Amino acid sequence: MAHDDETPGGTPFQRRIRSFVLREGRMTPAQQRAFDEHWARFGLDYTGAARDLPGTFGREAPRVLEIGFGNGEALAWASEHDLARDYIGVEVHGPGVGRLMNALAARDASNVRLYKHDAVEVLENEIPPGSLNEVRIWFPDPWHKKRHNKRRLVQPAFVALLASRMAPGGLLHLATDWEAYAEHMREVMEAAPGWRNRVGPGAVAERPAWRIETHFERRGMRLGHGVWDFLYEWHG
Repeated sequence: MAHDDETPGGTPFQRRIRSFVLREGRMTPAQQRAFDEHWARFGLDYTGAARDLPGTFGREAPRVLEIGFGNGEALAWASEHDLARDYIGVEVHGPGVGRLMNALAARDASNVRLYKHDAVEVLENEIPPGSLNEVRIWFPDPWHKKRHNKRRLVQPAFVALLASRMAPGGLLHLATDWEAYAEHMREVMEAAPGWRNRVGPGAVAERPAWRIETHFERRGMRLGHGVWDFLYEWHG
């Protein structure tokens, strides 16, 4: 049953039904070995307490959080081509986490850490206020049936929670291939206090160079799906 809670910043956040369905799927032997061999290096165990991020990475650097990284293809590429920043990935599905850890181990990555946990709880309890320079939410579940729209991750209360974790001038990058969700994202963000559309009021951005076209995206485009990117800066 849903109940009202408060973020550490004092913003009311409704503890709603999950914005994801946990379809764990079967992990391959290689993905399972990734947890056995690489979790201690790349994994972050959820503790419910604010995390010392400079201590986690062994340095002070700008930080990028990607929520729902799927199979990790985009996060692996971005972190490899942006070594000056530290990356935190959050994903609930084990096979994708395992696949990404294998990719990170193959290149001996030092600037990526991963949670296998609910992103809302990670943001509420483990990410300190003002500690993120960018948040990426790319192709979240659109929950396209109207009765399920309330399950969508991008909602006013969630955006307020994100704002409390952003550094001044921090960037929120949203992307979707579902037009109705794109309109929903735009409506929520244009009404959200303290956020400014980098391109212009209500405008859709061109795909930035840092977001590669994934296999998932190319498949959708072959099926005739459009893709919408939104870039919002935090100036609260």
